[in-house]
Amino acid sequence: MGVYTDKLRDVKRLIGFLQKETPNQIRGFQQFMSAVEEEDALKRKHKELINVALAVGAQCEWCIALHVKGALDAGATKEEIIDASMQAVLMHGGPALMYMTPVKNALEEFLQEEK
Repeated sequence: MGVYTDKLRDVKRLIGFLQKETPNQIRGFQQFMSAVEEEDALKRKHKELINVALAVGAQCEWCIALHVKGALDAGATKEEIIDASMQAVLMHGGPALMYMTPVKNALEEFLQEEK
């Protein structure tokens, strides 16, 4: 296991904690998230690529791990994930460029796990 797999575990632990501590709020958030993530005008892969870019722009390593994995699972290629990430760099500049590091590392980790 690696750093980004650990970050995915952190997210699951946080959700479990919040389900106990703030069940109504986290249930509402999860229902909203499920509704937004359903395929509609955009396919799941495209939504995950957008989420990768947003995660880079937000500088959230947990979000990057979650959505790089989600994009890969939805059939996105390494090249598509990098291209989507670069859109955040375009809009957010140098700080977002530095968050290409966790994107690169998450891709390497998750793609290695697939082998």
